[in-house]
Amino acid sequence: MTRLSDRLREAVEEEIATGKLLPGSRLDEVELAKRFEVSRTPIREALNLLLGEGLIEMRPRRGAVVARVSPQRLIEMFEVMAELEAMCVQLATRRMSDAEFAALEAAHAACQGAVIARDADAYFYANEQFHFAIYAASHNTFLAEQAAALQRKLRPYRRLQLRVRNRIQRSFDEHQAIVDALRAGDADKAVLSVRNHVIVQGERFADLISSLSRLDGPAITAEPEIGLAPAA
Repeated sequence: MTRLSDRLREAVEEEIATGKLLPGSRLDEVELAKRFEVSRTPIREALNLLLGEGLIEMRPRRGAVVARVSPQRLIEMFEVMAELEAMCVQLATRRMSDAEFAALEAAHAACQGAVIARDADAYFYANEQFHFAIYAASHNTFLAEQAAALQRKLRPYRRLQLRVRNRIQRSFDEHQAIVDALRAGDADKAVLSVRNHVIVQGERFADLISSLSRLDGPAITAEPEIGLAPAA
C-alpha cells in the first residue's frame, strides 16, 4: 500500500504540474495539513520528497516554495531528458516484449483519442504512459528510475508545451515515428525520433519561452545567446 506521504507528494506534484501551484508559491505545512485533512508529519515527509525531486526549494524565512527554473536550466534539463529517453528506446528496441509493445500501442491509441477530442489534459496523461512504457521496456531499472525522476521535474513544462497550438497533433505524429521504428526494430531511427521528440530547440524553444508567462508571470524571461539551432 502506498504510504500517505507518497500520496500527498503525488497530490502536490499534480498541483504543480497543472499550474494550480505556481513557481514561487509558498507551501505552508499547516495550510496543507488542513486542506488534505492530515497531520503535519506526512506533509513534512511529502515536502521532503518533493525537495529531493527538485520540484520545491527551501527559502530563508519563507520555508518551502515551488521551485523556479530559468530558461537556460530548463533547456539543459530537456537535453538530458532527450538523452535518457534515447538510451531507453535503444535498449527497448532489443529488449521489448510483445506485451510491452502492446502496452505502448495502447498508450499511443489513448493519445490519438485525446488528439481527436482536442483534449490537451487527456493527452498529457496518455503521453506520460507512452513514455513510461518505453522506460519499462528498456529493462534497465536504474535508467528507468532516472528517466522517471527527471520526467517528474519537467512535468509542468511538458504540460505547458502541449498548450501551444497544434502541438498535440505534432507530438502524436512524433510518437508514431517512434512506434514505427520500434516495430521495425530500427534502433537508430528510434533514437533519432525520440531525441527530436523530446529536445526543445528552434521554434519549440521560442514557443515554450512565450508560454512560460502562463505558468510563472513576467518574472521569467529568455536569457540571451542560448545558441540553440532549429531541430533537424
